[in-house]
Amino acid sequence: MATSRNPATRAAVRKTAEKSASGSNPSPKTAAAPSISDAPSAKRASAPDSAAAPSIKTSTTGQRKKVSLALQGGGAHGAFAWGVMDKILEDGRLEIEGLSGTSAGSMNAAVAAYGLIKGPECAREALHNFWLAISRAGERFSPLQQTPWEKFFHGWKIEHSMANQMFKFMSHQLSPYQINPSNFNPLKDVLEASVDFDELEKHSKTKLFITATNVRTGKARVFDAPEVTAAVCLASACLPYLFQAVEIEGEHYWDGGFMGNPVLYPLFYNTESRDVIIVHINPIERPGPPTAIEDIFNRINEISFNTSLIKELRAVAFVQKMMEEGWIKDEYRSRMKYVLMHSIRADNAMADLSVATKFAWQWEFLTMLRDRGRTYAQQWLNENYDHVGVRSSVNIHKEFL
Repeated sequence: MATSRNPATRAAVRKTAEKSASGSNPSPKTAAAPSISDAPSAKRASAPDSAAAPSIKTSTTGQRKKVSLALQGGGAHGAFAWGVMDKILEDGRLEIEGLSGTSAGSMNAAVAAYGLIKGPECAREALHNFWLAISRAGERFSPLQQTPWEKFFHGWKIEHSMANQMFKFMSHQLSPYQINPSNFNPLKDVLEASVDFDELEKHSKTKLFITATNVRTGKARVFDAPEVTAAVCLASACLPYLFQAVEIEGEHYWDGGFMGNPVLYPLFYNTESRDVIIVHINPIERPGPPTAIEDIFNRINEISFNTSLIKELRAVAFVQKMMEEGWIKDEYRSRMKYVLMHSIRADNAMADLSVATKFAWQWEFLTMLRDRGRTYAQQWLNENYDHVGVRSSVNIHKEFL
């Protein structure tokens, strides 16, 4: 894992990363994130009743078990993972020890880790406020604005909008260096208003790992909690046909999903818990071959961003097999961890969504995905909580290989 814990290096990472992310014309300033270490609770963003944070009631029943979460990326579809985490935090029987995230998963991971400095309730509220800010930023800055007529007939299905067709054409003809030479990214303001990264570095109780892809080497770079900044999260979510590569320590980075969506191995090596729950965003399976061009591109996108995960799961299955069948000498067995794998799949949850909706920002769409995530997480807890700490609840060979 390519990370650095030297204080001078961490300072250099933060300085160069923030310079790269700011661009030549910084975006308008927003309010700084509240100090979790000092505030009694995370500051709730003002919003209409429909956007109010959910009632926070944490269960204390049952045994509290440590787990790590691996969060996939997928743009606005990351709101599904928001819902999964919201239900896990509300339920209260699982303690999140580690978080590994890529792209939208990196945003969820950083915001949740920041909130968890103060506790599960604060993490839930921080996630809610982050996604609300995403929706509001979309209202102001998204190029995919629908006409009233399109909203009436298609709702949040922006793949039918003229703006989406123009957006696809432009993004495939011109690079982000031509379309957006000032490197403006409103997500930077949202992140900095949602997370105090200095507080996160000093007080994080959660092991945090954010993955980006090194453009020069093609390798995954995993940043751990002391190194994570807004720029690191932006690098992890940097789709190369939409945003300029993010420079950190003289290297340039694109979306981490190309090499790890999400990366699992930091959770194996750096946490006490043996249990890893993968929160999927991109469906593994879909029925029948796609025939429409939009559906073909959608399926290519899903397969591409699942490839690295499936390869890593293959390695996990191989190590499990070696340990189960006694291939490893007794004197070396204590050096290895038999990882228990769990999976909250999104195949059915995302079956009706196209790749275009990964850029949807409407609050009703995001909260719909959140509610789907909560439902799937509740079902998973009902069926698999007793397996945590005991055995894997997913058959890697059957479901992924």
